Amino acid sequence: MNDGDQTVVRAQFNPAAAALAAFASFATANAQAPAAVTWNPPDINQLRDDAWGGLVRLGHEIMAHTSSRMGPEVSDVSKRYAGNNLDCQSCHLNDGVKQFGLPYVGVYGDFPQYRSREGEVGTIEDRINGCMTRSMNGRALPLDSVEIKAMVAYIKFLSQGVPVGARTRGRGSGAMTELDRAADPGRGKQVFALVCAQCHGIDGQGKRHGAPGDAKGYEFPPLWGQDSFNDGAGMNRLIAGANFVHSNMPNGVTFETPLLSVEDAWDVMGYVQSMPRPHKADLDRDFPVRAQKPVDAGYGPYVDRFDQTQHRLGPFAPIRAAVKAIAEGKK
Repeated sequence: MNDGDQTVVRAQFNPAAAALAAFASFATANAQAPAAVTWNPPDINQLRDDAWGGLVRLGHEIMAHTSSRMGPEVSDVSKRYAGNNLDCQSCHLNDGVKQFGLPYVGVYGDFPQYRSREGEVGTIEDRINGCMTRSMNGRALPLDSVEIKAMVAYIKFLSQGVPVGARTRGRGSGAMTELDRAADPGRGKQVFALVCAQCHGIDGQGKRHGAPGDAKGYEFPPLWGQDSFNDGAGMNRLIAGANFVHSNMPNGVTFETPLLSVEDAWDVMGYVQSMPRPHKADLDRDFPVRAQKPVDAGYGPYVDRFDQTQHRLGPFAPIRAAVKAIAEGKK
């Protein structure tokens, strides 16, 4: 569903969202979008040795080595906020500065932000805690904790010089051509064995830096199983996951120089998502405005007639058309 579809849906399905959509339309009509910004993340090594610099460096350390700072194996039980041994940079690559590797650059100015998953406007702290409870399969950080203040500081540091609303090429994970067929997990399993298993293992359980229990995390993260992200995480969606894989995997490729074809990325992500992983409770509460739910969300309820399998694997064009028709009152 594109942004235009979502604006229509909000007005049709939620009075509060209708007001938000009206404000967004007004702002768009009365503001000139900033020019595109050159990708030039600041160098953390140039920070001064003061309170701000210390907080930013702590945020960087937490995000680069989350498993060692707040993972389930750290010695201080009170600091075990993450429920798995992943690091933030397992998804936000290269300390969160890689183009199309889900970078943090420019993210600070996006908040406060309307989030359809929650159906309300949320802060950047809310967004971080969304990752903690989903991608990290853990619990929310207290808003007054030094950990969340440090993580926000690091994101703000990387976003300096990027105007609010500016277009920064390299945000997100890019957008490859979407296939008009369902993903094929069987074919994806073959791609995984040939390409992905070299780092993540044929069993998908990754490669540790050390041994279980040492709180050192992974060199290559597990892609399924109890030490991976849960089924409510954004990476557990086909379109989102396939774009990330196409732009970044195997490790070292770039958006401009992918190794996997679009078909390979599509199918291998279909295979990864077919494997077991932790379950997040109360997923039925996500996307209270049902028609705002992404077409590739792998869990219901849905506003349309399509089943869970098609929402997980596609094709997605028929789903988009159905949701749009519902929003326009044609169904």
